[in-house]
Amino acid sequence: MPGHEPTRDEYLSAAREMAAAGRATLARLLAEEAADRATDSADVARILAEFPGLSLRSGD
Repeated sequence: MPGHEPTRDEYLSAAREMAAAGRATLARLLAEEAADRATDSADVARILAEFPGLSLRSGD
């Protein structure tokens, strides 16, 4: 839908779908987006731990 900014949970759900489909790199990138929208550091750590790997974002 136009103008809809995905939520943390939507990014996390998409990350899990990509992980299940064997697309680990895309899953990690989606997880990083979910983590960016998390409200506390424990949630950020939990999300990123679920999808291990190095960040592939430019500038990180």
